[in-house]
Amino acid sequence: DGDEVSIGDRVCWSLAASCGSCFFCDHDLPQKCEQLIKYGHEAITNSHALSGGLATHCHLVTGTSIVRVPQDLNDAVACPASCATATVAAALRAAGNIAGCHVVLYGAGMLGLTAAAMAQQQGAKTVCVADIDAERATVARNFGATHTSVKEIAKLTDGRGADVAIDMSGAPEAMEASISQLRIGGRLILVGAVFPARPLSVQADQLVRRTLTVQGVHNYKPEDLRTAVKFLASQTNHDRWVQLVSPPVPLLDLNTYLKGPSVRKYLRTAVCPTFD
Repeated sequence: DGDEVSIGDRVCWSLAASCGSCFFCDHDLPQKCEQLIKYGHEAITNSHALSGGLATHCHLVTGTSIVRVPQDLNDAVACPASCATATVAAALRAAGNIAGCHVVLYGAGMLGLTAAAMAQQQGAKTVCVADIDAERATVARNFGATHTSVKEIAKLTDGRGADVAIDMSGAPEAMEASISQLRIGGRLILVGAVFPARPLSVQADQLVRRTLTVQGVHNYKPEDLRTAVKFLASQTNHDRWVQLVSPPVPLLDLNTYLKGPSVRKYLRTAVCPTFD
C-alpha cells in the first residue's frame, strides 16, 4: 500500500511473488506471472531455502506483497489473511458490487464463512450458505448468513433466483446446482475447484439464453491482501474467528498433532514457529 515497513513490524505477505513485467503481469494477472514464486509450493533450493511455512523464518523475495498487520489484531484472526481471506476478497471483487444483492455461497469452510461475513459487510441483502454438513451451515449464521437452504432463494426473489453465486467447495454437484440458482443475468464465481474432479454437466444454451457470467478466481492480487487485512481489522467480534483456529501447536509437535483427532475440530491449525 506504499507504506514503509521497519524491523519489528508485524506483517503478512502474499502467497505468491510476481515479476511485475511479464505478459500476465502487464495484463493485470500478477497471480499468473510467468516467473511466479509461490511460498510453500516451491522445491527447496540453495538460492531460496527458506521458501515456505512451518518454519521459524521465511525469506521474502522481490515482488512479494507485504502488508502491515495491526498490533491489536489477534494472531488467530490475522493468520488466514494471506490465504482464505485474501482469496475471498478476490472472489467478491470479481463478483462486483453486491450491495442489495441476493448471494448464494456453496461451502461453509473457512472460505465460505469468511465470504458470508464479507458479503454482509458489503451490503448483500441476503446471504445463503449451503453445505452438505448441516452443522457447518448452522455455524455460518454466526458469520452473516441469513439462510442456509438454497430452496429459500426462489421465495426471496419471487422466483427469479440469486444475483450472485460463489462456489467455495469445488464439488461438481455444487457448481452444477449453483447455475440453476442464478437469475437471468446472474454471476457465478468459481473458487473451490483447484483439484481434479469429474467434468461438469452444463447446458451451454442455458448459459447463453440466461446471459449468465461465469468466472474462475485463482489466488489473488496484491490489492486483495490489503482488503483482507483491512476487513479482519474491522471485525469487532474476534471470538467467533478465534474459535475457528486451533490453539498454537509447537513446531516440533506438529507431526503428532496432524495424526491425532484434534486436527478435525478446527478449520485451521495454528503453528507456533519456535523450537522452544
